[in-house]
Amino acid sequence: MARTRDEQSASNFKLKQPDRSGPSEKTLLQLAEERGLFDQVKQREDEIAKKAARIPISRSQKNADRDKDNEVGLPPSVERVMETLLWSVSLAMLHFTFDVLVQHQYSIDRIVWPNIWMRFCQALLVFGLLVYVLHPHAANPQLIPGLSAQSQFAVRQALFFTASIVAGCYLIHITNTYGYLAVMKQAPPIGCLWVWFVIELELPWAVLSLTAAGTFLWQKGYSIK
Repeated sequence: MARTRDEQSASNFKLKQPDRSGPSEKTLLQLAEERGLFDQVKQREDEIAKKAARIPISRSQKNADRDKDNEVGLPPSVERVMETLLWSVSLAMLHFTFDVLVQHQYSIDRIVWPNIWMRFCQALLVFGLLVYVLHPHAANPQLIPGLSAQSQFAVRQALFFTASIVAGCYLIHITNTYGYLAVMKQAPPIGCLWVWFVIELELPWAVLSLTAAGTFLWQKGYSIK
């Protein structure tokens, strides 16, 4: 019965088309256009923008804003220490790897791990000192006092280029002529220094340094062991 009653009540409603005729009265947008409200708002915004542009920013306020921006990052000295730590730990781990590989290469049956870890700590300290002094950083822009920034860069590149050639040629020489005891002691640190020197160079100078080491290997008739 409830269903029949609903059907009967729904059938009593007459279906009509919606009124599609326009509004008989003016809309709010039309009233605003007639009264010029949009022009007044635009004029008011232009006046506010002109007044804001005329307000000068004091030097103290500029310095305060700059100090706030500087507070976001770390001080250059702290960044230098952290970067030195990153480089020294990476090079020390490379030294540790080379040390273990050399021990295995020369058929060492028993590796004395305490000695390897002690050499790792020594390498960490030495590499940390070298990187802190020689690696270019904003907190350490001058390697030699009195030189310009461009000259400082040239001096560093010349130093790393010369050291990379010497380290590479010496490593090739000792691995082909010295006994295994000398190789076990000298190859890991010299190899790490060679890698670091080449990384510090610009790409053309790094390629030239490796070419010089390869030429030395070819002229001496050595082989890569």
